[in-house]
Amino acid sequence: MSEPEITCAKAGRCGLITLNRPKALNALTLNMVREMAGALNRWERDPGVTRVLITGAGGKAFCAGGDIRILYDLGKAGRHAAQLRFWREEYCLNRRIKLYPKPYVALADGIVMGGGAGISLHGSHVIAGEHFTFAMPETGIGFFPDVGATFFLPRLSGNAGVYLALTGAGMTCGDALAFGVACAHVPLARHAALVQRLIGGEDIAATIAAESAPPPASTLHHQRQSIARCFCAATVPAILADVDDVGHAGLDFARSAAHAMRSKSPSSLAIALRQMQIGAKLDIDEALQTEFRIVSRIARRHDFYEGVRAAIIDKDNRPLWNPAGIESVEPAGIEAYFAPLPEGELDFRAQGCCP
Repeated sequence: MSEPEITCAKAGRCGLITLNRPKALNALTLNMVREMAGALNRWERDPGVTRVLITGAGGKAFCAGGDIRILYDLGKAGRHAAQLRFWREEYCLNRRIKLYPKPYVALADGIVMGGGAGISLHGSHVIAGEHFTFAMPETGIGFFPDVGATFFLPRLSGNAGVYLALTGAGMTCGDALAFGVACAHVPLARHAALVQRLIGGEDIAATIAAESAPPPASTLHHQRQSIARCFCAATVPAILADVDDVGHAGLDFARSAAHAMRSKSPSSLAIALRQMQIGAKLDIDEALQTEFRIVSRIARRHDFYEGVRAAIIDKDNRPLWNPAGIESVEPAGIEAYFAPLPEGELDFRAQGCCP
């Protein structure tokens, strides 16, 4: 009998969620999203559950995102309603976690990307192991930073969210603590003890403090001024020009950022920058509703399928974007991604995905 993709069980005072697709880096499926949502609904009503704890099996990844191959195949087959069903329910889950009335503790080690951020960063406590690696690399596959990234990335200080969204760059454990992505560092050797104390009902803040250790050094912290200076312009071409200027002055960080941006989908870069510009003024509902508008359209566009083909299907890493250059991206075309949908807006109550 095959192992379940996810387990959701009561353990002491905890509702314990374990993502269990280690060979797929715990990538999310619709079944996993539904299992999590159902468990959160049950535990909210259960007075014996005083906190929720989520972990990932396998040691390599907490969760590397949604299972993008499944979504690619659905789109190629013209099954867009099924595609949107996944994103609709995933975004509802992200909202559920953000607004959950009981403490939600994400114990995250290894890879945390895309959808993995959506089921961890919205929680009340994000605890990073020493191998924690966070990134939102969606622009590299012709997609965009979703799962509430419109909400949480613009709230990082010093334009760090813009930098992460446009470059797809990663954050280490030390970076995550320095920029507020995680709230504490608990070394892997102490995870078992932390879990047992939380299961036993001990005070969450005191338990985390007792098992925490000083975080590793942050390399990205030393680039704060460069990030703030290079990623403040109003357009992607202007940001690239600023990054190039700093790179020409000899800063390796800037050269690496410029190279990364030029490898991404130009349309996705423009969408992501617009998200960062408006996101700080949106609440979580508005941010996720905006993302559903974007995903409803991007799932029918060329770049998403070309990006997945190049990165995951053929693995040639030579996507042919349309348009090919950022200078060819029409601002009006980007604004159209954010416009209200003629039908099928993400309505959390009407969709029945929230209590």
